[in-house]
Amino acid sequence: MFKNTHIWLADYIKQKLMNTNDVCKESPTHIMFCMVDHFEPRWNNPSYDTEVKRVDKWVNDFPKIASEFKDNSGRPFQYTFFYPEEEYRKEHIDKLKRISESGFGEIEIHLHHHNDTGEGLKRKVESFKENLSKHGLLSKDNEGNIRYGFIHGNWALDNSRGDDKWCGVNNELIILKETGCYADFTLPSAPDVSQTRKINSIYYAKDDPCKPKSHNDGVDVKVGGKPSGDLMIIQGPLALNWKRRKWGILPRIENGEISYSNNPIEDRIDLWIKQGIHVKGRPGWIFVKVYTHGTQEHNWDTLLGDPMRKMLSYLDEKYNDGMQYKLHYVTAREMYNTIKAAEDGMDGDPSKYRDYILKKRI
Repeated sequence: MFKNTHIWLADYIKQKLMNTNDVCKESPTHIMFCMVDHFEPRWNNPSYDTEVKRVDKWVNDFPKIASEFKDNSGRPFQYTFFYPEEEYRKEHIDKLKRISESGFGEIEIHLHHHNDTGEGLKRKVESFKENLSKHGLLSKDNEGNIRYGFIHGNWALDNSRGDDKWCGVNNELIILKETGCYADFTLPSAPDVSQTRKINSIYYAKDDPCKPKSHNDGVDVKVGGKPSGDLMIIQGPLALNWKRRKWGILPRIENGEISYSNNPIEDRIDLWIKQGIHVKGRPGWIFVKVYTHGTQEHNWDTLLGDPMRKMLSYLDEKYNDGMQYKLHYVTAREMYNTIKAAEDGMDGDPSKYRDYILKKRI
């Protein structure tokens, strides 16, 4: 239950002790809620027919549930599909694109690789970028360069396991930057060994090309600050949940995962928001990123059924009253844009900044 907590527990305790240093004194508090999916149709090496069934399930069912719930601006629930490079099939992407075209989400890049090289990584990303761009997906910056959000398979960003398994590239942050990655959304990964020391943060990481896990620490994004290092890291919540105890004694680790065995119940939602992940100097804008593996059949009843509806209902009831809280559903790209707006000193209603730098192409 406490596997690998030595990596991050000191930073967690420090955050709890220093919690009064950057407290929101304004009302309402704005909640940017982002759900990211390690969307893997070929999970567990199924038949092609099973792949098709998995994609069709989401294309048919997700828009129904998403359209039932609106944020403070009347926008439906948003979802970001991080699709694996190594599982690319044109027909699957064409189907997922319908969800994006209907206004319920976007598609970004996911990657599983093993004992790779920098050159190999760059080839994979550049090729997949071009494929997705041909579908009209991914965003472009003002210079016309293709930009993408990233989640690393098996959480092993920048060779963070240290043994070359599921990565092998110590200069991965540099390569991601060079190939147009605007931010990484992999973390948290606890209780996995790939978890970083720095938690509950939005920060810039500087790559050391000779060492793994360069994103173990970094420079916090702050109002009036400037980009630094090589890559922005946008973390989801990581905490100890004392309301869900092992054997009635030990707190469980809360890492923002939503699955059949980890339903998004009320005390978990409260804990996500309580971590107060924000751009330093703008505590009234809270960023909540949770994750799942949506193609795994055992998760469907949770993600496309009543547990998801209950989560969205609770978010609306408690965190969207318009006075104390305002709820904003965002994609990964929109979360990044809003963070950059905060960094540039923008204030007021954050929903104005969903397309601040990078715009959706469809």
